Amino acid sequence: MLVGLATVVVVVTVVSLMLGSNLISPAAVFTGLFHPELDVGAIVWGSRVPRTALGLLVGIALGVAGAVMQGQTRNPLADPGILGVSAGASLAVVIGIYVLGTSSILVTLWLALAGATVASVVVFSVAALGRGLSSPVPLAIAGTAVSALLVAFTSYLVLSDETTLAAYRVWVVGSLSGRTLDGAGAALAFAGVGMVFAIANVRSLNALSLGTELATGLGENLLRARIVGLAAVTLLTASAVAITGPIGFVGLTAPHIARALIGGDHRWLLPASALVGASVLLACDVIGRLIGGTAEVSVGVVLAVVGGVAFVAIVRRGKLASL
Repeated sequence: MLVGLATVVVVVTVVSLMLGSNLISPAAVFTGLFHPELDVGAIVWGSRVPRTALGLLVGIALGVAGAVMQGQTRNPLADPGILGVSAGASLAVVIGIYVLGTSSILVTLWLALAGATVASVVVFSVAALGRGLSSPVPLAIAGTAVSALLVAFTSYLVLSDETTLAAYRVWVVGSLSGRTLDGAGAALAFAGVGMVFAIANVRSLNALSLGTELATGLGENLLRARIVGLAAVTLLTASAVAITGPIGFVGLTAPHIARALIGGDHRWLLPASALVGASVLLACDVIGRLIGGTAEVSVGVVLAVVGGVAFVAIVRRGKLASL
């Protein structure tokens, strides 16, 4: 099944390179790939290659982050935003725009990482002060509360400054349009470290799927498992948010689709979620290019529609019960 999903990713990647708002024949695109000095090469390498590469990175990061988040909380509605990671990254980026007046991808990446980390630490600390970490419920409740608080601060900042609002409106919808590979190396490095933490968390996720009491009985260190999982979600989500802005539904739906195809063993679920996330994000980006004409429709908007319909279909088929 993983081979089939990988094949889908390859197909969607090729389609992403071949199709766009600029009507260019596949033959011309193929020529542009090997001759960047041509006019068509400038379009291919200046727009389609970067957004395809970034789409793969963001889709993989959010897919894995969603699978880890759902495994940690045993909550089928969990996504990377439930721990306040996305809200923390968004607030930090808005502060950067408001105070520093910068939208540089490198600065945005560091701000997003810092905001996501601070939000995760606050959520983790609040949850630990309550019933502890034996239950995922305090973690989810603390994440929801902190997210609401961070969103309120973000709204205050963007509504109090027109310049910040203008920059935030472009960033918050979640888009691959106009993105370049500047800073992609740093984002890839953060995502890579997050992936290492996710892989290290696989055994714990499989144990937690049996319940926290049984996981403890099997010798699982819950504190270590939570910290490793939190680090994975934070790094993966921050790297994705810094590139495209907050994008919903990928981290929510990709693990459900992967789980329906491959089962609940996280040794296979994590790579399957990564492949599904990449495929879904790139496919929605292509759809946005084709239906929007020269203006395009942001991938975040397309995902909100497609992801919402897909998730309703998953709920109706009862796949949530298999978590």
